[in-house]
Amino acid sequence: MKKIMKNKTFWLAAAAIVLAGGIQVQDILAYFTTHVEAQGGYEVQIEGGSSVIEEEVKNMTKYISLTNNGDCDCYVRVKVFSGSQVDISYSGSTKWSQSKSDGYWYYSDILPAGSKTQTLEAKINVPKEFTDSFDVIVVQECTPVLYKTDGSPYADWERQVDTTTDIGTAR
Repeated sequence: MKKIMKNKTFWLAAAAIVLAGGIQVQDILAYFTTHVEAQGGYEVQIEGGSSVIEEEVKNMTKYISLTNNGDCDCYVRVKVFSGSQVDISYSGSTKWSQSKSDGYWYYSDILPAGSKTQTLEAKINVPKEFTDSFDVIVVQECTPVLYKTDGSPYADWERQVDTTTDIGTAR
């Protein structure tokens, strides 16, 4: 009888350890996850400001321009992302200038509703020994033109959107 009790105790303890370990498996698997993918997007519009990006690739150069299809004037900026092994050099219109602090390319003029920016050229320089595939991603943003009390226009790139509502009102 003692042997059966020892056996029951052993198996009961083993089952308790397995159950307790099973509860932690999900956390452990999450810790070791190293791959994440995302798709899709959601367009957020603030007070009628809206811009559409136009990209064309020829001879390893992306020709980038933005069109303001909103109902108010706005400022626009773009940022180009690529892998660390691919170098990007820029040329084109002098109306585009890169900020050293955030890496965005800012269009110097106010973009009136219905108009289009001049072209920013992003030359993709790929090393000859590079054989992998890669993507060059262009992100564009716009913000409505705001005016100071003296009437001078400015862009507020720190402005946030309240995404708790379906209409995305500015706060």
